[in-house]
Amino acid sequence: MLIETLPKTFEELVRISGLSHGTDVWTNNAQELVKSGTTTLSEAICTRDDIMTYLIEKGLPAQNSFKIMESVRKGKGLKEDQEALMRENNVPDWYIDSCKKIKYMFPKAHAVAYVTMAFRIAWFKVHMPLAYYAAFFSIRADEFDSEIMIGGKSKVREKMAEIKRLGNEAAKKDENMYPILEIVLEMYERGFNFLPIDLYKSDAIKFKIEDNAIRPPLNSIAGMGQIAALGIQEAREKGEFISKQDIKKRAKVGDATIALLEKFGCVEGMSETNQMSLFDSLF
Repeated sequence: MLIETLPKTFEELVRISGLSHGTDVWTNNAQELVKSGTTTLSEAICTRDDIMTYLIEKGLPAQNSFKIMESVRKGKGLKEDQEALMRENNVPDWYIDSCKKIKYMFPKAHAVAYVTMAFRIAWFKVHMPLAYYAAFFSIRADEFDSEIMIGGKSKVREKMAEIKRLGNEAAKKDENMYPILEIVLEMYERGFNFLPIDLYKSDAIKFKIEDNAIRPPLNSIAGMGQIAALGIQEAREKGEFISKQDIKKRAKVGDATIALLEKFGCVEGMSETNQMSLFDSLF
């Protein structure tokens, strides 16, 4: 829709939001009218309010314009007397036909709210990219797999190719992961990177901006639940861990969680138990 309409103003983005949220407003309707040159994006019916304001401008009484808008936006089309009144006021045939095809329309106020929110997000993506990516990944942390995503561009591309190759046979988890992979790849292409997951520096559930890079949280490790991640964070605030056994005891996590931390090098060099051997004291 964006490619076909090439919006250049905020108002045109609002119109596109209306088109995309309606039923039979764009497809088999405005899309064909814009393609054929019959009308432009700024003149097409996009939101409910467009109908009433357009008809008032054409000379129809406000009450009639409102009733026509209400009928069209509910998918009820036009009554004979409504269509006749529109023709009397030189409303073009393409506009009348377009009204008849519509099944549901979006209110303009909703479209403005959506686009305003999207515009703010887009501003951060362009001007404060690390803040954008950190927030985006934190929201989607459940679908973020650090083993793949912090491994660099090649690893991300490989996973994307694998999901594409599987097509309809791809697991639901992989389907949900694909758009996240796209954003991760975009981040890499813009010159930003991830820092390693760290037992003490990584937040439990939020991606953090650090040294012009992003530090993934503990729960971005596939298989690491939020409760386990929060347990580790709470325990470490009371002091450093002296062993893997200490982590399990204080954070109330099991062997599976320790295995995940080992996989990411988070407990490298840490002893298995709280017991200190004679050799430890000597060296």
